[in-house]
Amino acid sequence: MKSIILAGGSGSRLWPLSRDEYPKQLISFDDCESLLQKTFKRLCTFSKPSEIVTVTNVKHYSSIKLQLNNIDKSNIVIGEPIGRNTAPAIASTMEYFKQTGCGDDVVLIVPSDHLIKNVNAFNKTVEQGLILAEQGYIVTFGIKPDYPETGYGYIKTEKPLSTGYKVERFVEKPDIEKAKQYLASGEYYWNGGIFMGKISVFLEEFKHYTPEIYSQLDNLNFSDSSQIKYSVYEQMPSISIDYAIMEKSDKVALVELQSDWNDLGSWQSIYNVKEKDENGNVLTGKVVVDNVKNSFIYSQKEIVAVSGLEDIILVETEDAIMACKMGESQNVKKLYEKLKAQESDTIKLHKTVFRPWGYYTCMNGGKGYLTKTICVMPKQKLSVQSHNHRSEHWVVLEGTALVLLDGKEHIVHAGDSIDIPLQAKHSLQNPYDEELKIIEIQKGDYISEDDIIRYEDCYGRV
Repeated sequence: MKSIILAGGSGSRLWPLSRDEYPKQLISFDDCESLLQKTFKRLCTFSKPSEIVTVTNVKHYSSIKLQLNNIDKSNIVIGEPIGRNTAPAIASTMEYFKQTGCGDDVVLIVPSDHLIKNVNAFNKTVEQGLILAEQGYIVTFGIKPDYPETGYGYIKTEKPLSTGYKVERFVEKPDIEKAKQYLASGEYYWNGGIFMGKISVFLEEFKHYTPEIYSQLDNLNFSDSSQIKYSVYEQMPSISIDYAIMEKSDKVALVELQSDWNDLGSWQSIYNVKEKDENGNVLTGKVVVDNVKNSFIYSQKEIVAVSGLEDIILVETEDAIMACKMGESQNVKKLYEKLKAQESDTIKLHKTVFRPWGYYTCMNGGKGYLTKTICVMPKQKLSVQSHNHRSEHWVVLEGTALVLLDGKEHIVHAGDSIDIPLQAKHSLQNPYDEELKIIEIQKGDYISEDDIIRYEDCYGRV
């Protein structure tokens, strides 16, 4: 079968660790692999790597491609020019499969941010769903609730089918009293956002229920590029697959997910899956506590000392601190929205950003300028690139830099500097055995990481 990974979310409820330009699906919460990489590996059981398509916003394209290339370089990433929710993303990818000659295969659709540890049980559930998908159903995978969660949508089932149930209706995220009623009835499942069905069935349902999306699919052309044109995508409404199809179609069936499952969409959910100490705490980083119970405390850089508190969540990064009561972490999204309205830089990127060649740290910035320290590891190099809106000035602090500038090589030693003019093709490289550290001063009318045009890149980001 074919597979789709939906990786367009911003992870706002996991701020300040998740940022707009480095969202939660790219973060590792328990080992060296990110949620995205875990998802991709899980799907390799059912699909060839070249038949797994990841859909994401174009600003995340390079980071996602880089992570997946570390697993298998034949993966496909489709870039959305703007966010349009899950229905246009799924419809566009179905059109990609159609244009690339996939016939009427079954497609498994999964979010990029789920944590599933019992992969064998997950595989068995997918096999049960495949039976119904082959019969023409759109299959959703429901999670049997074990507590009255208000952060998930619910699905009510009716008559049983061979390996699942016919779906009666989808229900919005409920208040606590409704959630308790759903839990007690035994007829409701959490909506896990995992779907499966034939390409033809999905396209027929899009045609029937959302013609405003379906009518634009013929204007997509994936023969030359996996990037979706803005002029086409902006014509599609921003709508979820639940609203567009699942709540309307009479072809929806549910299979109960047999494996463990966690939507790591909030700090509460992270706390739930982590191992606790004898006081019920999850402590990460430089944390010192006294008389603290049932709390999640995360420190990325500074020492965090807490005394005499219970049932709290506290997260510290190098440029932000977030604290809330345990059980209210869904409200972190409201903080994120307030910071977004204030145009705070803390929702965009971390001060320190890791790249395959090393890392950089943003030190200071303002209108028309930004100052960074950049560390390039030995034998590594940045892409050959240019910028349409900014010039750069580099000062070498440690090591020796090999700078390519408009086709010429320059050796720049510690204490020396070099100017990178606007639109000049350039590359910062470290072919030596010691780390290279520089200060970069950017000046221009638009200062952003998306002002990069790459021409050559050894990490596959072109």
